[in-house]
Amino acid sequence: MEKDLSNYRKTYEKGALRLHEVPENPLELFQKWFHEVDTHFSQDETNAMTISTIGLDGYPKSRVVLLKRFTYEGFIFYTNYNSEKGKAIAHNPNVCLSFFWHAAERQIIIKGTAEKIPENLSDGYFESRPRGSQLGALVSDQSEPIPNRKYLENKLADLEKEFEGKEIPRPVNWGGFIVKPVEMEFWQGRPNRLHDRIRYQLQEDFNWLINRLSP
Repeated sequence: MEKDLSNYRKTYEKGALRLHEVPENPLELFQKWFHEVDTHFSQDETNAMTISTIGLDGYPKSRVVLLKRFTYEGFIFYTNYNSEKGKAIAHNPNVCLSFFWHAAERQIIIKGTAEKIPENLSDGYFESRPRGSQLGALVSDQSEPIPNRKYLENKLADLEKEFEGKEIPRPVNWGGFIVKPVEMEFWQGRPNRLHDRIRYQLQEDFNWLINRLSP
């Protein structure tokens, strides 16, 4: 099987990123971009992000998860702590997040360290989820092999009966991670592949070093 993709072309003309206009803190620029994309561009799930981890087998692996909160401290998402990504983070907490907002011709790449959030925060978010999602967290031993889909459906049916009319507890192996950034790069597509790239690097004094990078 072979397909030549060399003739695929796209012109990037929807914005510019100027060094003298960016804030000193990259979280402020992230908030600005997120709001602009969410408000002005046709983008499904603006909070969808790719997280890359180093697995126990030594290979990097990337998958899409949903950002659920961001603060000046970092970026929060939720998962099964016993999943492949959860085990990878426990072994090596250095991760990379990336957002690609094609409608706005923007990308953000974030290097950082992941750590579990306090249990009360995970409890609060779990309680806010729809019951179906709560039960799904109980049903799935994420990343583990299963015989077939019927196995999941039967397990869900059993749990629906067990918790009918009852509060569903958060599984102890399910909760949030916060990724605290040490480097953030903002990419804005520009004509002729001369894209704008602005990189922030956290320094020992907790200020950010800002540089423009060659595309």
